[in-house]
Amino acid sequence: MIERLEALRAAGLADLDAHFARFVAHLAGSDAPELALAACLASRATASGHVCVDLAALAGGVVMPEEGVDAPADVTPVVAPGLDAWTAALRASPVVGAPGEHRPLVLDGRGRLYLHRYWAYERRLADDLLARAAVVEEVDERRLRADLVRLFGPAQEGEVDWQRIAAATAALRRLCVISGGPGTGKTSIVVRILALLAAQAHGRLRAGLVAPTGKAAARLAEAVRAAKRREPLDPAARDAIPEDACTIHRLLGPRSGSVAFRHDRANPLPLDVLVVDEASMVDLALMAKLVAALPPAARLVVLGDRDQLASVEAGAVLGDVCGPAPGLSEACAARLAAVTGAPVPAAAGGTSALGDSVVLLRRSWRFGAESGIGRLAAAVNRGDGAGALALLEEGGFSDVVWRPMTVATDVRPQLDERALEGFRPYLDRVVAGADVGEAFAAFAAFRVLCAHRVGPAGAETVNHRLEARLRASVLGGGRGPWYAGRPVLVTQNDYELRLFNGDVGIVLPDPAARGALRVHFEAADGAVRRVPPARLPAHETAWAMTVHKSQGSEFDAVLLVLPTEPSRVLTRELIYTAVTRARRRVEVWGEAQTLRAAVERPLVRSSGLRDALWGERTQMRA
Repeated sequence: MIERLEALRAAGLADLDAHFARFVAHLAGSDAPELALAACLASRATASGHVCVDLAALAGGVVMPEEGVDAPADVTPVVAPGLDAWTAALRASPVVGAPGEHRPLVLDGRGRLYLHRYWAYERRLADDLLARAAVVEEVDERRLRADLVRLFGPAQEGEVDWQRIAAATAALRRLCVISGGPGTGKTSIVVRILALLAAQAHGRLRAGLVAPTGKAAARLAEAVRAAKRREPLDPAARDAIPEDACTIHRLLGPRSGSVAFRHDRANPLPLDVLVVDEASMVDLALMAKLVAALPPAARLVVLGDRDQLASVEAGAVLGDVCGPAPGLSEACAARLAAVTGAPVPAAAGGTSALGDSVVLLRRSWRFGAESGIGRLAAAVNRGDGAGALALLEEGGFSDVVWRPMTVATDVRPQLDERALEGFRPYLDRVVAGADVGEAFAAFAAFRVLCAHRVGPAGAETVNHRLEARLRASVLGGGRGPWYAGRPVLVTQNDYELRLFNGDVGIVLPDPAARGALRVHFEAADGAVRRVPPARLPAHETAWAMTVHKSQGSEFDAVLLVLPTEPSRVLTRELIYTAVTRARRRVEVWGEAQTLRAAVERPLVRSSGLRDALWGERTQMRA
């Protein structure tokens, strides 16, 4: 089997997966094909974003080459054994253990095979979240009721105010998970939540604000500063609410050459409450380490959109934590009604402590129910491919535009021209010598998003083509890599420079350096940092970026470029994420059936976290 796996490298099998299979076989002292194949698949699964490999889903079928991967004609496909024979062979191996045993591979009772490290991350995170969800805090309810009225106004009859319920939940419970789409007010209620908690703590509140990327942290800090100016806060609460946010990595304190952090369970963070924004982007390992580093008595408030793309690394944590979101228990709904002053609906049937900690925001203030972007996003979320395509093709909305593409039709000239038109206001400001703030504001107005990184419709290809066109027609040509107006996306963290994966900078002349080109970055506190190009960590040009890289960002207008052929990357969550990056207008360039198939294909990641959080052992009857 090892030799067959080695032969499959020509069909796209990663060297790491084959080497890991060989290593596991060596540890076991066995070349059993069932073990070698399972080890290879477990390694491949984590690299593909899965926490484990679901043997039950693969048993008896072709597992290599993967579906959609073109393999040489002389490569013989690898067929997985039947599930019973496969799992029996694995359980007989000395390197495969049951949950709780310290073996390199862990096989659970449902046929899920883990690398031990990922099983441990999953189990620790599930235990920590369930422990927090079970704690109902003792609060001054009279003060809480008064503060809710001051911050949200008098309770209104009729439509349920889920923002008010979310804020009250964060005050009453040690864990609060708030999920909602763009414009539902997730970030805007952070200050209100912290004000409620600061009042309960008499102003002595140690609060932390984090997000997975530098860009997302900057947006969170900006939103908090704006809300502090806007909200009717008492002086003690205003002083207790921080205005700075940072990345999760920076908060935990990375250790050079290690996957461990300075802050962990033995050295917890000095916080009373931690707010985590854009949680859909946080992978399993990082979330497990973050929650473990939070003191047991501290509150955890998690914000995000469960319908967005999951993290690039392994796991779909926010989606698993929100799970079925069955609603609130009768006891929880009654207590929330008492403190909010308005009726709060309870779930019919079974619920759990975790269910009482999850609040879904329903109403979007950005997209009206009849806006094109709002209706398109809703159709995508439902998996209604035909409906989404019909809405685009009918052209009945000014804020959504459909540009059909086919394999046989070369639309690159039209695409380039449209991108040039979209970037024109930004380019004009750069040429006119605009200051840094104006340049960033203009650049945020438009962006080209791609589903793929490589390929004819990939971000690398589109970037290269647009860069050549823009430099030749507007920015004065030149051959060097650095030129005024070049947008740069950082792809690697640099803690010394305080630059992080996802940060976007703009190359502009620096008067303080005699007009030399510097890459300008806006910090979370509004300051501007100027970095010589030679000092930048790994980076790439950002006229176009992948949808994954766009998470945590918003633009006035988005041009989405899809490949003309089906792709495993194209999923419902990717289309939804791309569409909802746009505030005012989105254009979709793609092939009709490819778009429809993408909307109908949900992102599925193998994991046991949802079962661990929402399984029968966590359920209780209301």
